[in-house]
Amino acid sequence: MDPILSVHGLRRYFPIRGPFNRRRGWIKALDDVSFDLMPGEILGLVGESGCGKSTLGKTLMGIHQPDAGSIRFEGAEIAGVAPRKNRKLRRHLQYAYQDPGTSLDPRWKIGSSLHEPLIIHTDLDQAARDKRVRDILAAVGLPATHLDLYPHEISGGQQRRVGLARILTLQPKVVILDEPTSGLDVSVQATVLNLFGELQRLFNLTYIFISHDLAVVRMMCRRVAVMYLGRIVELGPVEAIFDRPQHPYTRSLLAAIPRIGGARVTQDFWLEGEPPDPGNLLSGCRFRTRCPKAQAICAEEEPALSAAGGQQAACHFPG
Repeated sequence: MDPILSVHGLRRYFPIRGPFNRRRGWIKALDDVSFDLMPGEILGLVGESGCGKSTLGKTLMGIHQPDAGSIRFEGAEIAGVAPRKNRKLRRHLQYAYQDPGTSLDPRWKIGSSLHEPLIIHTDLDQAARDKRVRDILAAVGLPATHLDLYPHEISGGQQRRVGLARILTLQPKVVILDEPTSGLDVSVQATVLNLFGELQRLFNLTYIFISHDLAVVRMMCRRVAVMYLGRIVELGPVEAIFDRPQHPYTRSLLAAIPRIGGARVTQDFWLEGEPPDPGNLLSGCRFRTRCPKAQAICAEEEPALSAAGGQQAACHFPG
């Protein structure tokens, strides 16, 4: 089976400006990121804030233009192609924002927000649009009466469902979910996660699941990519990543997961300090100043993502 989405050597740098708007450096938000996404799978993206997870999602969508690298969607290159030229293809690759309320116009009723993408991207007439909107709204578990409400008149969980419905009207194949359970009550999170599973089966969706919640990632995802300062440092099946982490940074993230009735988080958590300045990255391994295994070679050579213990890890001393 061929990948539905294939990313190779992707880079996205943001300039650092000084006096008189002169560039004095770069923030390497994405630096040589590569992975394949298979049809029907759920790939988790995890890492600290600022590691590049959301930037990766937005670059895949074309919200940010890559500085280098390749993005192939169903075999067609979409990196650097003007959105207008690639509109028909990109409608099948959709992005669910972390705050669904910001993607809904507060002046528009829900019905108008759901009709808008169909008006822009399809040739459906009014009757066909009405039918698709009502069908999709029912699929995400909302009654048709919500079509006459404004975004502020519904809850955060319902806004998230409307955001999903807005995406699904275009019948996408890949959906990038950016922190899809953040800010929700635990009971609402469970309902939303169940909905993701139902929608995946109903619409044959493929997900990229961006999240800080490692417990949710373990439950939802088949594979996990761990990011640190713009690079993927570990990639593999969810069971291997959680049971036998090979990169020290991955082990530190897993040690921070609260355990009910077990040891306190701080008892096994050893990661100290802040990540290096992304505008002035270290030579060699960018994790070496926080790593208990660091040796001289770590300052000289940046480790490549290579096979280690059933997954891939970017570490000179994995395991």
